[in-house]
This record gives sequence, C-alpha cells and structure tokens, in this order.
Amino acid sequence: MPRIQPAAAGHHILVEAEEFDDFGGWTLDSQFETEMGSPYLLAHGLGVPVADATTTIDVERAGSYRVWVRSKDWVPTHHPGRFAVSVNGQRLPIEFGAGGGDWGWEDAGRIDLGVGRAGITLTDLTGFDGRCDAIYLTTNDDEPPNGADPDSRAWRRRLRGLPDHLVDGGSFDLVVTGGGVTGSAAALAAGRLGLTVALIHNRPVLGGNASTEIGLTPRGETGPLIKALSARSEDGDLAALDLLRAEPTVSVFLEHQVFDVLRVGDRIVSVDAREARSGRESRFRAEMFIDCTGTAILGLLAGAETMFGYENRAEYGEPLAPDERVESHHGNTLFFRTRERDHLSEFPDVPWAVEVAHDYANLGGQLERPGVDNVAGPVAGPARIPDPSVRRRMLQPLTHFWEYGHDLDPYTEAEHIRDHLLRAVYGTFSNVKTLEPETHANLALDWVAFVPGQGEFRRYKGAYVLTENDIREHRRFDDTVVWNSGAFCLHHPGHERYDFRLRDWTWDTRDGKPFAVPFRCLYSIDLDNLMMAGKHISVTHIAGSVTKFMGNGGQHAIATAAAAELCRKYDVTPRELCDNHLDELRETIEELGGSVVSPVRSTTGRRRPSTRC
Repeated sequence: MPRIQPAAAGHHILVEAEEFDDFGGWTLDSQFETEMGSPYLLAHGLGVPVADATTTIDVERAGSYRVWVRSKDWVPTHHPGRFAVSVNGQRLPIEFGAGGGDWGWEDAGRIDLGVGRAGITLTDLTGFDGRCDAIYLTTNDDEPPNGADPDSRAWRRRLRGLPDHLVDGGSFDLVVTGGGVTGSAAALAAGRLGLTVALIHNRPVLGGNASTEIGLTPRGETGPLIKALSARSEDGDLAALDLLRAEPTVSVFLEHQVFDVLRVGDRIVSVDAREARSGRESRFRAEMFIDCTGTAILGLLAGAETMFGYENRAEYGEPLAPDERVESHHGNTLFFRTRERDHLSEFPDVPWAVEVAHDYANLGGQLERPGVDNVAGPVAGPARIPDPSVRRRMLQPLTHFWEYGHDLDPYTEAEHIRDHLLRAVYGTFSNVKTLEPETHANLALDWVAFVPGQGEFRRYKGAYVLTENDIREHRRFDDTVVWNSGAFCLHHPGHERYDFRLRDWTWDTRDGKPFAVPFRCLYSIDLDNLMMAGKHISVTHIAGSVTKFMGNGGQHAIATAAAAELCRKYDVTPRELCDNHLDELRETIEELGGSVVSPVRSTTGRRRPSTRC
C-alpha cells in the first residue's frame, strides 16, 4: 500500500500506479522508466476498454486535497488514450490523457477526504493505451516535480518511504545484465560451472526477443544449451527460468532496471538496479560482469568506448558498407496476431491511426504463436496488387518489414517508436476491416504486443572489431572461441509512403558456412572485468547484422561464462586469459556445449595471417 510522508507545508500522499492493489485489465509497463521517470499502468485493450484498476490508501489527516494525475496524451491531436479517476466513488471532473502533451501532471482540482481508508479507481474510456503513472494528493497547491531527473526520483522515494541509500543486493562471482536468450545462457553456463551469479533483467519474463512478450525463435548457431533454455511450454513460455532456478548458485532478479555503475579505475565494482514495482534500489557487487542487454548499458554508464551507426566503406573496406557513414540503425518491431471469430467483431474508428497507416491494408507478417512468425494475414483492396516499385523479394509481408525508429535515438525515443508502431498496426487493421467490411466482419485483433522487438543500439569497442571481410573470407584467429552462422541481414528504411515498412532489405547468405568469432570481440577494450555477448559485441554494423541472431549471441554468452570462471580461477583479466589460457578456455566452452571452431583457410585458398590477443 502506498505510504504517506508528512511534509512541513502540508500533507501529501503519492500513489504510484505500479503499487495498485488490483491492476484489473491494466498492464504494468516499465520499459520506458529511464526515459519518463517511472513504470506506469497501460490500458492496452485493442480498442475495448479494460477492467478498472483499484487501490486503497490510508488518509491520516482530514482536509481538502488537490489531486494531480501524471499521464500522457500519446496522440495529442486525437486523444485516444483517455481515462477517468475516481476517489471514494467520486469521479474527478476531467478526462486524463487528453491534455495534448507528453508526460506531465494534470490538475484535477480539490476533493475533501476524511481520516480513514479511501478508494481510488482508474477507469479506461477507450481501450487504446491510456496510461497513468501516479496520483498525487496534497493539501497545498504546489505542482509536483515532473521528469526522470535525480530530484524527481528523490521526491518519489521520500513520499514512498523508501531509503535514500542503496540496499545491499549481494556479492557474487559474476553479474549478468540482460535476461534474453543471451543473458539466460550466460547465467546458466556460469551456474553450471559453480559460479555465484546474479542475473538482472528489466522485464517480468526471460527471453528478450524470444519471450512471450515478443515471441521470436532464436536463429543462428544454437546448440544444446540454447535449445534447452528456449524450449517452450504450451503457453509459449521459455524453459529458461525453470532451468536457472534449478541452479543453486544462480539468483534471478526480474523487473530490475540497471541505472548506474560504480567504476574504480579500470574495473566495474558494482551495478545499481531499481525494482519496477517497489522502487527499491539495490547495489550488486561482483568480480566479473557480462553485459547481455543488447543496449551496452554497462559500458555506457561506465564510460567505455562504443560504436554506433553504419561505418563507411573506407573504414574497414566492407563491400556492403555505404560510401558515406550513416548515423542510423536497425529499428524496432511490434508483433501482432489477428483471428476470425464466429460472430461479428466491431472495431472503432481510428483516424489517428490511419494517419500513420494511410491506405496500407496488408496484415501479413503476423506472429501465429510464440516461436512461429511471418504468417500470412488478411489483405484488402489495393494491397492485393503488388507494388511494381518495390523489389521482388520485398513482396512477401514478413514480420520485420513492420519496423520503425531507424533514425531516432533508441535510448531516449523508445516510447515514441513503440507508439508509432501501435498506430501503424491499428490503422492497417482498420483499413482491412473498412475496405472489405463484409469479408472481414468477424476479423478481430487477437493480440498486439506492447513491448517491441528491439533493433540495434550501440556496440562495444573490443580488442578487435570483426568485419564483413573477416566473415566472408573465414579469417583465421588464434583466439577463436565461438562459431556463428547465418546471413548478413541489413534493413533499409525509407519506404516512400509507409514509414513503418522497410524500403528494402539485404539477405546475403554468402557461402552459408559458419565463421569464427575471436575472444577479443567479447571483452571491452577499456574495462578489465567487463565482457559482452549478443548484438553489441565488438563488430561493425555489417558484421553485426549476422552476429546479432539470438542463437549466435548464446554462443558468445557460453564463451564469456567460461571465461569468467577461468578469470576467477587464475585471478586474471579477460585480456590476460586470452594471452595465457586459451586452450583451457576452449575446453571449458566445449564442456558446456558451446561451439569452438579451429582456424580454417580462407575461401580464396590463401592462408590468412594469424592474430594474437
């Protein structure tokens, strides 16, 4: 229950949405907490108003309270996410989510409260993603602080009765950040080696882009450990959490967002993480760290060197690289599913969504169920006629053609990217229903993700940067510890009419053979105890378009877990391990079921020069 904190100038009650007693049909959305300041409740009803969220508070002092509600009008021209707030059954006089602005406090006037318990209710009015962050009741007239800055966070902690200091999260041999397939693999492998491990993940379920929140299948080089943790139950959930909980030395911390690190010299000493529901901030200490977030969050917080965007052709001589450097990246994707009901299914008018979708009416590229994507969907009207201006391979409506955000900052504009994709999906669905109302009278939206499949963020700079040419020519590395597989997969935005669709893509299978990844790509060049696995290892943008596959990231994870155990055993850094203990590292990786490739000759028949750590 929300706590009450008296203040000198009056009496104040902060009700955080994530602390509501009953969410009803609302969903806790914590993925943008670093952007806008807090988790919030989302009315994600696909056009049908969701059930009320309710909670109670204890009022210790009777009086006239001014009520503030922090919300967002996510389409300011149309206000689709409206909701009401009631206190003790009395509905406040304004509709929230209709103020025409970004996240901010809306003044709902005053209400008289007596001593005792008071009930608060959130009532969704539209079913279209209304959002409530918090409710603030105060006997004075001061507007509460707005934002994600330290002062706003300190104000929230004070009113919630949370300590100003960090709680001790524990000491471990290894901290793994990010609980996707890659992070789960790193934690599981390290646990099986006997290391004490903290796995810190910012979502309520494991799996990342493979989780039930998104639903992709790991591609690339998988192997037995990756296949085991990504096996699905009937409801689509992964086996990862059960496998990790079976390891006695592994602790899993779900819904914890890393927000800071403590760096001393060239080492990370600890990471700080905030729990979404309680707001409690904890410090986790370790000797070694593996970043599997895909966002390079530990490196960014610690000041490590990273890379971003498309390198130009001159930098590494890559054939697929552009002539000029491009400050862009792969965007995010929202997955969805439709179904035919056995009765009439209506859908509201959504002009605010059609503004984004325009006349697009092809619902292909659906997720049939977790693990099965790229499914055909209903098509209506002109969308049945192929666009002759689009390349032949783009005529398939595959999942990842629903993509947006390539030129936006994925760290600060992620909520806007998600919301734009929501409008694209809702608008396209409306177009299909409207263009052929009799044919699609029973068609319904069955599921639309509110968590996007994440695209590309910053990449670490390691002791070596893997390139397109290294992969094409099967370059020989003396420190090979991983083999990866797959095609170069490059996404090209800029569709002339639909900005949520790719203009083109490159799917270059090269020779189809696996390629080597050196250990030097798996540790930071700046920090002595930070390794990385997944899409943000030390690679160029072109090389990263194939190393990014989840199965490939799982192989990086196994290798770094093995390295963490040996770094502890010999009290060395990853760089020193690379110089002196490579054979034992490879043996340990193989024991864990990871992939190790012996040096091979290049496809040209010339032996490449060996490289050292």
